Amino acid sequence: MKRTVICSIALGFVSVAAMAQSGTNSPYSQYGIGILSDQSQGFNRGMNGLALGLRYGNQVNSLNPASYSAIDSLSMIFDVGLSGQITNFKEGNISRNAKNADFEYAVAAFRAFPKVGISVGLIPYTNIGYNYANSSRVGTSETTTTETHSGSGGIHQAYIGVGWNVFGGLSVGANFSYLWGSYDKTVSISSSDSYVNTMQRTYSASVSNYKLDFGLQWQQKVAKADWLTLGATVGIGHKLNADPQVTTTTSNSQTGVSSDSTFTVGNGLAVPMTYGVGLAWTHSDRLTIGVDYTLQQWGSVDIPETDAATGDYVLRSGLLKDRHKFTLGGEWVPNTTSLRFFDRVRYRIGASYATPYIKINGMDGPKEYSVSAGFGIPITNSWENRSFLNISGQWVRSESKAFVTENMFRINIGITFNERWFMKWKVE
Repeated sequence: MKRTVICSIALGFVSVAAMAQSGTNSPYSQYGIGILSDQSQGFNRGMNGLALGLRYGNQVNSLNPASYSAIDSLSMIFDVGLSGQITNFKEGNISRNAKNADFEYAVAAFRAFPKVGISVGLIPYTNIGYNYANSSRVGTSETTTTETHSGSGGIHQAYIGVGWNVFGGLSVGANFSYLWGSYDKTVSISSSDSYVNTMQRTYSASVSNYKLDFGLQWQQKVAKADWLTLGATVGIGHKLNADPQVTTTTSNSQTGVSSDSTFTVGNGLAVPMTYGVGLAWTHSDRLTIGVDYTLQQWGSVDIPETDAATGDYVLRSGLLKDRHKFTLGGEWVPNTTSLRFFDRVRYRIGASYATPYIKINGMDGPKEYSVSAGFGIPITNSWENRSFLNISGQWVRSESKAFVTENMFRINIGITFNERWFMKWKVE
């Protein structure tokens, strides 16, 4: 009965996640292919997404598939997460707040064969969501022109991954993912003067393609109670076989006549080559400290843009740039074997810095600074002592001197169910 309940919960969450898209209200999500998700799970969100050198047997670490080989042979792990956030947007003397609450991810992992772990999951890849308007007067007249921007959508990622402990401390792994999703971005220009034509331009695309990521971990004992783990990842960049298009509609309110024109760019979206390296030090299974560096080569990816002179929709280079991200984090648990509850709580902290991957009117987009702290709270009752409730708070600041500054506070909640599904009982 216990397994049936857990499976039902899992299937329910996966069904919800398949239909949900993590939300954002950021105007920066209109550029590139949207706001990039950090794709971390509940346990490492408290460490601000630290992942590449982490190797746990009781958590799912989808950011380095080599870690799946560490999954305990008796465990079936299922992890689900959600978040709630409030964001302040500030430009000059204007300030606005927005709220979001979203289902974030659903992942699972288990040991399939000796030294081989398997993971499956559903996580966001990009998010798009914004709605704002600007109004201005035309010269010295009373006529005002309003330009409205809105957009929604994003790309989802479903994966199946495998991790293999080749020998000793060396493990390798791979995630085979399916990317799908769509977006619609609209720019409309209207006027208070009924004699002036209105114009609406809608950008849209639908994605359905694959993604490949590979990982490696090398773990070495350096002292009686100390371990070092080196992690590395590579994500393969390629075209997404998507055909983004733009439709421009011009309407005359006096005559009621409108005209449409549509331009399509064949195979106009892509994901970049991505490289990551991380190092983690663990002492006595109580203290873990690590650092990650990730490079996404967006600078070599072309993206469609409307030509201001001709109105054509064409691929352009130089609209994106390479993204560098640095993360430092750690976890401390007083005593993993203690009978005292608070001795088994896991305390986490982390910080990150990321450069922008978008350019706006030839200028760099916002840099991102973030810090987080959280807890891994053991779930203990008469039948369960291996699962965790992961709670963390995260502050993210995205700023650019020429554009909007965003300050976001997010609460992340994740539940890791860890079941003993593969134990064989022996009666003597």
